[in-house]
Amino acid sequence: IAIGYVVLLFINPAGAGEAIAEVLKNFMHYSKANRQLKNFGGTLVKTAPLIMCSLSILFAFKVGLFNIGAAGQYCVGICVSIYCALALGMGWVPCMLLAAICGALYGAIVGLLKSYCNVNEVISGIMLNWIALYSTNMILTNVKETTSPYTFHLGTDGPQAILPTMGLDKLFAGNEKVTIALPLSILTAVLVLIVLEKTKFGFELKATGFNKNAAKYCGMAEKRNIIVSLMISGAIAALGASFLYLTDFEQWSCTSSAVPAMGFNGIAVAFLGGLSPIGSILSAFFIQYITTGGGNVDLQVYCSQISSLISSLIIYLCAFVIFFKAFMQKQIAKRDEKKAAALKAAENKEGGEG
Repeated sequence: IAIGYVVLLFINPAGAGEAIAEVLKNFMHYSKANRQLKNFGGTLVKTAPLIMCSLSILFAFKVGLFNIGAAGQYCVGICVSIYCALALGMGWVPCMLLAAICGALYGAIVGLLKSYCNVNEVISGIMLNWIALYSTNMILTNVKETTSPYTFHLGTDGPQAILPTMGLDKLFAGNEKVTIALPLSILTAVLVLIVLEKTKFGFELKATGFNKNAAKYCGMAEKRNIIVSLMISGAIAALGASFLYLTDFEQWSCTSSAVPAMGFNGIAVAFLGGLSPIGSILSAFFIQYITTGGGNVDLQVYCSQISSLISSLIIYLCAFVIFFKAFMQKQIAKRDEKKAAALKAAENKEGGEG
């Protein structure tokens, strides 16, 4: 945030303080309480898919894989959930389940290439991102408005697929976009934590990530574990997409030429949260908070991308923290080795004199 403020000073020092304050105010930018609550609810609506994307990145990373293909799996979730809702008239439960299944299958492609062809998951994931994006554009043209590139509104053409609010909308001044997506994303974070830390299955996945050859020697199916972990990761990302688009919060543009940022923002969230599922909940809210707040700055002087700059700085600084930890651990290990060697030499010398 401090560096973001310095950047604003370079652009226009006169209004830098007010601009960074607007970023941090977010929904407090508005004077009326009802408007504040509604906009706070809007921030929470976009926090739910961000939590899911961070969990997708985190789950794969715990297994020693960098699932940069989460953005493409997120696209698959968008495509399946919207198409099933608008073209097939399905309800919200089958739309969510099918999105998760298709996301898992898309993640399995990366896992199969990694396991049997030794293709780096970053390379295959990036290429599959673009395949998913343009496939989504083509498929969803069947359910788009005739006069615009956007898909139909779920509220008018597929109300049966909108996620239920369960009374949560009343907490946010009647904001009907606030649905069960947020509690479901938090529940998913808890389940991921339990699976990774408290189950034999999670232990095997992490063991495979640390050293697949050692895992194989211990009798673990290392290839299967890689594929399964990427399938779970893909399912989580795709499910996150359904959490946003089945609220009718926004429509998909069939002329999109960029992969949704949500999948990449999940990287910042996962690392800011210390690669912890519970930490990801808090960091997702923080990243989405400043992202939404970036739209409140004076756009005639500054650009709303100041929040994206802060997010990118977070990624670099978190990476630096990990590097610094690894560097310190190596230094401590070297110091301990020197101490052990000196102690052994002293013992040998005393033994010789005796």
